[in-house]
Amino acid sequence: MSEKINVGVLGATGMVGQRYIKLLENHPWFKVTYVAASPRSAGKAYKEAVANRWLIGANIPADVKDLIVQDANDAKAALGKCRFVFSALEMGKDEIKALEAAYAAEGIPVVSNASANRWTEDVPMLIPEINFSHLDVIAEQKKHHGWDKGFIAVKPNCSLQTYMMPLYALQQAGYPVKRMIVTTLQAVSGAGYPGVPSFDMIDNIVPYIGGEEEKTEKECLKILGSVKDGKIENAAGPVVSSTCTRVPVIDGHTASVNLEFDLPEDKKPSLEQILKVWENFTSLPQELKLPSAPEHPIVYREEENRPQPNRDRDTEKGMACVLGRLRKCNVFDVKFVALSHNTKRGAALGGILNAELLKAKGYFD
Repeated sequence: MSEKINVGVLGATGMVGQRYIKLLENHPWFKVTYVAASPRSAGKAYKEAVANRWLIGANIPADVKDLIVQDANDAKAALGKCRFVFSALEMGKDEIKALEAAYAAEGIPVVSNASANRWTEDVPMLIPEINFSHLDVIAEQKKHHGWDKGFIAVKPNCSLQTYMMPLYALQQAGYPVKRMIVTTLQAVSGAGYPGVPSFDMIDNIVPYIGGEEEKTEKECLKILGSVKDGKIENAAGPVVSSTCTRVPVIDGHTASVNLEFDLPEDKKPSLEQILKVWENFTSLPQELKLPSAPEHPIVYREEENRPQPNRDRDTEKGMACVLGRLRKCNVFDVKFVALSHNTKRGAALGGILNAELLKAKGYFD
């Protein structure tokens, strides 16, 4: 690609915004040329706006540090400065929804990390290996709002990404799942910065994360759904029961997953068949060779004590779903442990992969 696309980051001074800026450093397709945040940061050079609170690596990328931070509430200020924006906004959901729509109305596509539009029925909630076909809804979204070039696409909650690809791979192979029980062990970085107080996390596990279980149980149905009549219709199943916990790990969400297949006993897959499905799974991002796509989106570890966040979260640039401990379940059919990097696949790098897919399919042309 000869010329990079100019991109912006909304919420650029926050933790996720900083991750976008760091991960986009030297990206082969995209170049950060516009940063925006709250009015209190507006007018400052980026390096001043994040002074003493730059969290991602030793140094701020050279191409960004001297950019002047704009007021994210002013969508018109981005005109002519970037082709599209990544949204890492941190404010109320109604405010985010209105602001993302304002950028789209100005002809600036929004690739969002925020949850505000996840349940908007004509907004795709993308895991590119799974529901790339949901991009078809964007044409109806633009028509519905009267938008020319602008649109909104979002990524799902980070905790889902520990198990959605292995689930989808099995469904695609002809092994539909009827019911799931999921227990997540979620890293503290998922709470942002400064996050969970140290007195709550050191020598402790917190068995509650507000709103997380509802997201875990419902968002998978939209991801597995289909586009009908210009809207995304949720899948009927599987039924998911989840328990979401916070554990003293910096990065990497782990999940213990139990599956029951929606098949007669003699049609259910063996452990060997399941492993073969996971080992051979690839999808559109791998076919398109998108820069942030993992060569192997699902990686299975044979060791009995893996995956582990500290050892496995950076597998395939932090973009793989790392699995282990596949075995028979005495209540359902099978159970396994899954791991994904919550601040890479589950956050900014997952958003970048969404943007790469949109670029490859011509949505920024």
